[in-house]
Amino acid sequence: MQVFYERDADSSLIRARKVAVIGYGAQGHAHALNLRDSGVDVVVALHKSARRMADAERDGFAPIAVAEAAASCDVLVMCAPDEVMPDLYAAEIAPHMRAGQTLMFVHGFAYHFGFIKPPADINVVMVAPKGPGKALREAFTKGGGLPAIVAIAHDTGGAEALAYSYGAAIGCGRAGMIASSFKIETEGDLYCEQVVLCGGLTHLIRTAWEVQVEAGTPPELAYFDCLHEVKLLSDLIHERGIAGMHLAISNTAEYGEYVTGPRIIDAHVKDAMRAVMADVQSGNFAQQWMAEHRAGGPNLANMREAAAQHPIETAGRTVRAMLAK
Repeated sequence: MQVFYERDADSSLIRARKVAVIGYGAQGHAHALNLRDSGVDVVVALHKSARRMADAERDGFAPIAVAEAAASCDVLVMCAPDEVMPDLYAAEIAPHMRAGQTLMFVHGFAYHFGFIKPPADINVVMVAPKGPGKALREAFTKGGGLPAIVAIAHDTGGAEALAYSYGAAIGCGRAGMIASSFKIETEGDLYCEQVVLCGGLTHLIRTAWEVQVEAGTPPELAYFDCLHEVKLLSDLIHERGIAGMHLAISNTAEYGEYVTGPRIIDAHVKDAMRAVMADVQSGNFAQQWMAEHRAGGPNLANMREAAAQHPIETAGRTVRAMLAK
């Protein structure tokens, strides 16, 4: 694994360009603020009706139109949502691009799956921080940073050096910038979101809570056992790794992990994970998600509502209110 740091980057390269951060949501706000604090000439590009317009203005930016940014800036940083990005690119960016510009992604979804196909005379790169924008900004303001995956899809000259210069400017050079590819970043991100971080974890928590409540535990106490304490263990794993976490828990808990973990995460689950990976790598999931978006997101809305109405949420509100006192 090749890892580059702030010392390996030429900070003057990104400061010599005019950079447009397109979008001011989860990632965009952190990129724009960190770039500005690093002395980069940065503007925020938004639609007039964008939900984040007031946030950008509050933070001292004067947002410009996306088409204006595409025509006037040297580096265009795509921080719009994955599902919005292809239509935004086609309508507002592609008609105004010129040779030598750099199209930069902070996640590879739209490019890797072919929803955006840039011309051959521009640089196409990715600097993808390994964490949400809130964490990226907080780490930067404390003098640190998040690791990032850096990938070069098309280089018309100087793309790689510019990408690392950009990564250093947003603070990722302090933690490590890992040379990789759009494929590895995109597929790994989608897979892990679905089987662990979002899909796997939340369904494991809800199902465990349901079984515990069915067995007679009060819902609020089951909430503590199945959800609240997840953070305590995940913090230990984050700080020490899994083996290090074992040294901080009871022998009873550790023994229970070894004998029961394989009963829950068994060969059937591993086969299901392989099927998820296949759907990600084939592009099936990407096509399904884009079709859902273009239909107006009816299934997403229904599933979001169903999740919000799950009885674990009622128990959670009670617990959180108790802890806030």
